Amino acid sequence: MISKMKKRKTLLVMAGGNGSRYGALKQFDPLGPEGEYLFEYSIFDALRSGFDHIVLVTKEAFVAELDNYLKQRLPKSVKIDVIPQRLNDLPEGSLEDYSRTKPWGTGHAVWVARDYIQNTFVVLNADDFYGRKAFEQASDFMDKYQNTAVYGMVPYQLDHTLSDFGTVARGVGQFDKEDLAGIIEYLTLEKKGNDIIDQSTGQIFTGKEWISMNMWICQPNFFDILSSEISLFLKNKAQLEKGEIYIPRIIETYIKKKEIQVKATEVCDSWFGVTYAEDKIMAISKLEHFKSKGDYPCPLWKI
Repeated sequence: MISKMKKRKTLLVMAGGNGSRYGALKQFDPLGPEGEYLFEYSIFDALRSGFDHIVLVTKEAFVAELDNYLKQRLPKSVKIDVIPQRLNDLPEGSLEDYSRTKPWGTGHAVWVARDYIQNTFVVLNADDFYGRKAFEQASDFMDKYQNTAVYGMVPYQLDHTLSDFGTVARGVGQFDKEDLAGIIEYLTLEKKGNDIIDQSTGQIFTGKEWISMNMWICQPNFFDILSSEISLFLKNKAQLEKGEIYIPRIIETYIKKKEIQVKATEVCDSWFGVTYAEDKIMAISKLEHFKSKGDYPCPLWKI
């Protein structure tokens, strides 16, 4: 009797953004003690949580360099796919006449990986540090809900995800116990005294709210959902120059349609990111602290 091959556990890293507020391509800023990129820590934590397939979506100009970079560092047993996020990679029948240079957004970044992923997968940002617990939680969730209609969200507490140097955008979850009922995006969140205030709406938060940092556990049918949503997005000419296709908005749409169910894992608290250039010093300090505690080897990989 021929045994079935083990399904790979896939991490999709979105590394195609422009970093407008940071002033540079922050996903490729060498922040680690030996010049490691922030997304390398996500990959490291994913591998020690059972993942064995890394898909990295980036600008076409960086594909060959990053493919070589990762293959020199990661274990040979890990499958690596570095793929470009091309503006003209769109669903069949989409318009071709548009004036645009910026990427189409996170929804499109996931969709371009459609030919490389067949199973349940985790998607996240390249410019965020999520912490080992997040990957352990995600891995356990994937084992439990492999190829079902149940999606996952790895939540963080709002007051652990702010910047000292300006406002941030966060998707605040609305929950029915562990089930995500909806997600509302606030674009200008900032700490003021004991409160957190969204400057655009005046909404006040305690800081204990569970929010999305764009770490989602998705099922394979998400690619079909994205295909439909991208096609719909492109029919609205007002969005073609600057609009973006965001994962949280699509997730919420399909929750409301009752076509998917999204459950939260346990809340995690190790997140940090580099929204602004001033955040860089903090990030470098945290990674140096992890090195001194022995949480991560230095250098991160044996070459």
